[in-house]
Amino acid sequence: MTPLREAFDLAAFGGKAVQLGEALRAGLPVPDGYALSAEEVDLIVAGDASAIAELDRIAAMLSGPVAVRSSAVGEDSAGASFAGQHATVLHVEPNTAAIAAAARTVWESGRTESALAYRRKLGVDGLPRVGVAIQQMVDSDCAGVLFSRDPLSGEDVRVIEAAWGLGEAVVAGLVTPDRFRVLRDGRIEERSPGFKDLLIRRSAEGGTEEVPVAEEKVEALCLDDSQLLALHGLATRCEAAYSGEQDIEWAFADGELYLLQRRPITTKGSSI
Repeated sequence: MTPLREAFDLAAFGGKAVQLGEALRAGLPVPDGYALSAEEVDLIVAGDASAIAELDRIAAMLSGPVAVRSSAVGEDSAGASFAGQHATVLHVEPNTAAIAAAARTVWESGRTESALAYRRKLGVDGLPRVGVAIQQMVDSDCAGVLFSRDPLSGEDVRVIEAAWGLGEAVVAGLVTPDRFRVLRDGRIEERSPGFKDLLIRRSAEGGTEEVPVAEEKVEALCLDDSQLLALHGLATRCEAAYSGEQDIEWAFADGELYLLQRRPITTKGSSI
């Protein structure tokens, strides 16, 4: 089990963990954490005593809830994003049993019929090898996705979708998000309010919950111009670090912007 910034091996840790490690090394605002290789996840799922003991060591160093994200080998590559195919488990309590259970959920999500069908569609043979990224949880005020180029029209313009609370409300299509378009020179071309009648937040019982949004905020824009320009800057920094077109998941918490995940924009699957 490896500090996320030291995850280099795609064949061991999968694309997401390696790219998050690259982002940390590039100084991008990524929540820190750990990478578990596909082999280590297999051992945890199997109840291997040595792997569980190592997970004990990692859990003891965590300071609060974590996000447990899939990082399957081949995931988030230039040819296939696997967006929506593999599970992410949010607000996991920082103890061995909870993290092991979340890792099993992620591991099992790679073996669902829909995930296996997606692999077959892409011509990927064999069972998935699923690594895991464990990151400190960002309890966001608003969150969403950003495309450094319009993924539908191909226009050279930032497309941002946003909603209150955790970004899973946007990614899972639970709300109609606010939509923004920012030109390369930083001019804001579009501000279109969505209909954000629920948000996802941390539950007192652990995990997350869906709650109604106050009526006055349902159609109120959840990003101001300074936040839009910060996201534009983050996209520019990601393009410099990785090159090419970026599909980014982001969050604002207490005024701070965080990069949660990024992948190349692909024509075979994106978050939009």
